[in-house]
Amino acid sequence: MRYCEYEALCLIVGCDSNAHHTAWGSTNCNGRGESLLEFLNSTNFDIHNRGKESTFCNMSRQELIDIILGSYGLLESITGWEVLREPSVSDHRHILLNLRGSITAPLIRNPRGTNWGSFREDLRDTLETGPEMNMKDEAGLELAVHCFQQALITAYEKNCPPRFVKTGRKSLRWTARLESLRREVRRLFNTCRAGNKPSSWELYREAQRRYRKEVRKASKEIWRTFCSSINDLPRSAKLHRALTRDPKIRLGFLVTPTGQRTQSEGETLDLLFALSFPPQTLWKGGCYLPMPAAQHG
Repeated sequence: MRYCEYEALCLIVGCDSNAHHTAWGSTNCNGRGESLLEFLNSTNFDIHNRGKESTFCNMSRQELIDIILGSYGLLESITGWEVLREPSVSDHRHILLNLRGSITAPLIRNPRGTNWGSFREDLRDTLETGPEMNMKDEAGLELAVHCFQQALITAYEKNCPPRFVKTGRKSLRWTARLESLRREVRRLFNTCRAGNKPSSWELYREAQRRYRKEVRKASKEIWRTFCSSINDLPRSAKLHRALTRDPKIRLGFLVTPTGQRTQSEGETLDLLFALSFPPQTLWKGGCYLPMPAAQHG
């Protein structure tokens, strides 16, 4: 927040504050709520929640503790603020809002898409129609190099137009079972809010656990399918670079064929090596023999 204030930048924060205060719609106030409100009063940030719809719901209570903090300048830019009734596989409900404004779309030029035939023609025309230069001295040579560079850049930009960057990733496959579980969770949640009976909340929690389990299962299946489709070095290197950008990612533990887990990174590497590169065979004495482990790889 201090950085955005110093740089005159707008900031929006969605947080599970775990702080109660009637200023943002909670049913009561606690120490954390008083401290948070006191801190916000000393900054140019405000709470942008709309209404008093509870954002946290379980069998024991319903409360508004999830808040949207933002700069004063964003007050008129936030529209359509609402607490969704869609199941969130959590006690906290989803908050949806629209943030109006304009952003600069990233553009790139891909050299592979250059029209090289037209590039050569444009470059030739530019160089042939350019001014005559005396390259016998240093100043004339520098001017000629500059003109040649500008001709290259102009021809390249003309024959390789910028394009919008396409971003995105494959999401989990939304199956009929997932859709059915989501509807069931939403139906039970509405029943719980209407009657607030312990038996209804138990049914809701059980349906929520099933829904969460199926979502995680579908996500893992997508990841396994993606990893199985990598069968060449360029895509493997690309995946490796993407994973190494996150310092939190470390080599984890794997389950061995015997059902036990590896206990160290060395054992994990040995298991990966054994599964990826099975023992080779060596022709000796008229028959095939397993190659010694020291010679693997």
